[in-house]
Amino acid sequence: MESLVGKSTGFPLVVSGPSGVGKTSLVDLLLEADSRCVRSVSSTTRPIRAGEVDGESYSFVSEEQFLHLRERDGFAECARYNESWYGTPKTTLDAKLASGCCVVLNIEVVGGLQIRDHYPEAVLVFVLPPSWEELRRRLLGRRTDTMQVVEARIRRAREEVEVTDRYDYVIINDDLARCADDLAAIVRAERRRVTRLRPAAGS
Repeated sequence: MESLVGKSTGFPLVVSGPSGVGKTSLVDLLLEADSRCVRSVSSTTRPIRAGEVDGESYSFVSEEQFLHLRERDGFAECARYNESWYGTPKTTLDAKLASGCCVVLNIEVVGGLQIRDHYPEAVLVFVLPPSWEELRRRLLGRRTDTMQVVEARIRRAREEVEVTDRYDYVIINDDLARCADDLAAIVRAERRRVTRLRPAAGS
């Protein structure tokens, strides 16, 4: 039977939220469940960590390489965070969008708002913890940061929350599976947005 509606065009999906809120786990579940979603791999100048794979976790580059591309307007978004640069190369992002994919960017709010400026069709989702106390518990449970660093992350998180009115959706990660369902539902709904639908063949 001939379809009356064509396939949806690709769009960037920005997932932001405080450190420790569970963004990476949510994105991993979305990618496992939806083959039409692909991960955006950011470039960074920070050192590679144990267990990370260059080109999968991040594209690890020198600061000289990063700043050279930045000067040539080669990033869709970029920001300096914890003394290192992070950014999304335009050519890679544009190629994935052209294939019709939902390209998922797990990035900070500064980068998220830059994506909105450059890609008006982008969908921005902010992930909140159920409470500040729970976020502190999760950060401490990782056992990777000192109490001083944890408190600094909490303070930064409170600042980030102030920009949620510039995002499209807010979801609360009080239960990982339920929160992942919410994120998947957002993607499904956005694919049916009239402005994203290509004309059906033969129409």
